[in-house]
Amino acid sequence: MPANNLQQIREALMMSKAELARKSGLSTLTIDRVEAGRPCRLDTKRKILQALELRVDDHDRVFGPAPSLGAAGEDALTGA
Repeated sequence: MPANNLQQIREALMMSKAELARKSGLSTLTIDRVEAGRPCRLDTKRKILQALELRVDDHDRVFGPAPSLGAAGEDALTGA
C-alpha cells in the first residue's frame, strides 16, 4: 500500500512520471521515491504540488497527513 496518493493523483491527471518530473524540475527517480513513500524535502513537495497545479492546502490529500511529533517531540520543542 502506498504511503501517499501521489501516483493515483498523477495517473488521474493522465500524467506520466517523466512529465511530472519535467514540469516539477525533479528527476524521475525522485518522483519514484516520493510515490513509494520515502521522505523528501518540503521544497520537493512544493514543486510537485505546483506541477500538478494544486495548492498547498492539498498537501495532506496528496502526501498524507504529516507525522505527529508525539510527547517526546513536544518536550524537545518546548523544553518541558
